[in-house]
This record gives sequence, structure tokens and C-alpha cells, in this order.
Amino acid sequence: MKRKILFAVVLVLLIIGTLAGIKVFQIRKLIATGKAFVPPPETISAAVAHEESWQDSLPAVGSIAAVQGVMLTPEIGGTVSQILIESGATVAKGDVIFKLDASNEEAQLRALEAQVSWWKVSAERARQLWTNSATSKSDLDDAEATLKAGVANADALRATIAKKNISAPFAGQLGYRQIYLGEFVDKGKALISVQSLSPLVGNFTLPQQELARLKTGMTVRLTLDSYPGKQFDGVLSTINPDLDPVTHSIGLQATFDNSEQLLRAGMFARFQVLLPGDEKVLAIPATSILSAPYGDSVYVIEPATNAAGGLVVRQQIIRTGRAFGDFVSVQKGLKAGDRVVNAGLFKLRNGMSVVENNELKPKAAEQPRPPNS
Repeated sequence: MKRKILFAVVLVLLIIGTLAGIKVFQIRKLIATGKAFVPPPETISAAVAHEESWQDSLPAVGSIAAVQGVMLTPEIGGTVSQILIESGATVAKGDVIFKLDASNEEAQLRALEAQVSWWKVSAERARQLWTNSATSKSDLDDAEATLKAGVANADALRATIAKKNISAPFAGQLGYRQIYLGEFVDKGKALISVQSLSPLVGNFTLPQQELARLKTGMTVRLTLDSYPGKQFDGVLSTINPDLDPVTHSIGLQATFDNSEQLLRAGMFARFQVLLPGDEKVLAIPATSILSAPYGDSVYVIEPATNAAGGLVVRQQIIRTGRAFGDFVSVQKGLKAGDRVVNAGLFKLRNGMSVVENNELKPKAAEQPRPPNS
């Protein structure tokens, strides 16, 4: 019995030893294979850092405003009796847009005009009698004072009637009306917007350190998301004499002709004050830049120094300047002719092997016009 138990133990140990040996052999083989494994190179697109001449400018953001724009409101309340011009129409200065019911005032005016006519006759008669010494000077003064008061009251009624005619204070384009025929409107209620579309102004600010570079008459270039690729040129017309006490920024205003009437008051816009002379810059596509808390960097493409050859990447810290379209200027860290990774940089690390393929990457442009934008 003991012999059988001993034989079983020896058999089990032999099986365990065999399995352990096989596993050790497999692990050693895997380790040897892993040391020999070399990952394939990553596919990237490349761009060349090149020198360009950029128009020196000061960028800013702001909004468009009308030179003349107002929301029409009545000075006195009344019922809307006529709508003479509909929403969206172009109006000239003085065109009557709405009329409020003035029938009561008009009836009072007719009665008062009849009385004024009688007071004129009475004043003329009193003047003749006083000339002939047939009445006193006080009677003449009373008659003339009554006439003047009647004329003044009639003028006041005419002014009230005129205020019930809501007219355009200047030439421009109407918005949508906010009242209906037969509606009673109170004093000060918003009726309709009138905006002068040509010219328009753009309001924006710049830091105080740029004040010495600014003067009225400079060209200001405007771009909008509403019209991709289109530029509007205007003139810097006003520089505020005082600065904002909180931000210490300069308030600026540029005037734009807007002959095509594409601009509208209230639009968000990007401005560039064009300065005299061009600036030499080293430009790379904005997609080549990897931003991080410690600063901006790019991957520079270089020939590999090992026996296998090929290309490798080296991470390089850079200092960037201003942007122009799809490009960004580099102030420090690169030189003209350096090849940098333009696409695929998020999967890279320093010293990694790469292979270049520039067929799939869209080309960067100074005035980008992406499709379906």
C-alpha cells in the first residue's frame, strides 16, 4: 500500500515538473521574441517652416453698430388707425409709418380755429376803435391777448396731432412692426426699429500699449463668420480720448461704407488695424502645434541615426506669435526649412520612427475656405 502511495506522489511531482519546465521554456521564448520586436513606424503628414511677409496689423474683436438707429415710440398714447408702411421697407426721412387716431383733437382744432377767426375780428375791431379813441387801451390789450392765447392753443393742438403721426426721423430700413391695426398703444411703447444701413461703424478695443501706433485714417479690415472668405475695408474714424479705467483699453471706432448692405447692426466681427509696412515671419500650419501647460511644441522630422535608417521625430519647444489664416508665426525654436509634423502628432513620442504621407491632409491657407461652412 505504501509503495502505491509513493509511486503516485512521484508521478504527480514528475508531471508538475514537466509542466513547469514547458512553461519556463515558453516564457523565455516570449521574452526573447519581445526584445527583437520593433514597432512599425507611424504615418504622419509633414509641413515645412517657411518665411513669409505678413501685413503688420493689430487684431481685435468687436461688434457692428448703426450710425443712426432707433426704436420708434409714441410720445402720447392712442389707437393705431393706419399702418402706411409695412415691415422691412426702406423709408426716407419724414415718411409717415403709423397714424394714431386723432379725431378728437382734430374736432377740437376745428372749433378752436373758428374761435381764433372770431378773436382776430374782435382784435382788429378793438384796434380800430382804439385808433379812433372809441375804446380803452386795456380793452385792446384784452382782445389781443385773447387772440394770442387762442393761436397758441391751436398750435398746441396741431403739435399733438402731429405727434400722432409716427414718421421716420432719418432714411433707413424698417424692422418688423410690433403693433397691430386698432391696437391701443401707451406712451413709450416700442413700435418698430429704423436702422440706417450705410454707412455703419465697428466698435472694438485694443490694449493701451498700442496707442502710440494708432492714428485716425488707418485702414481697418473686418471679417465675419456670416461671409467666410470675404473682407470689408473701412477707416479708423475715432480714437476715444479716455481709456477704460478697469481694463485700461482704448475704445476705437471704424466706419464702413456698406454699399452692398451685407453688414447689420449688432453683428459680432473680427477687426484688424493695418499698420504701415510688412513683417517677416517664420510660418507653420496651426495644426503642427501641440499645446501643453509647459508651453507649445512641435515634432521636428529628422533622419534616423541607426542602421535601419528612415525618419524619426524630435519634440521641440517653440514660442509662437500671431496667427494668419491657418498659419501661426514662430518667434523662437525653429528655423526656415525645418520639417514639422502636420497631422498625427498626438500619437507620437520623442524619437519615434515615422513614415511621411502628405496625400490625405488638407492644405493650409492664409484665407481658408472650408467646404460646407
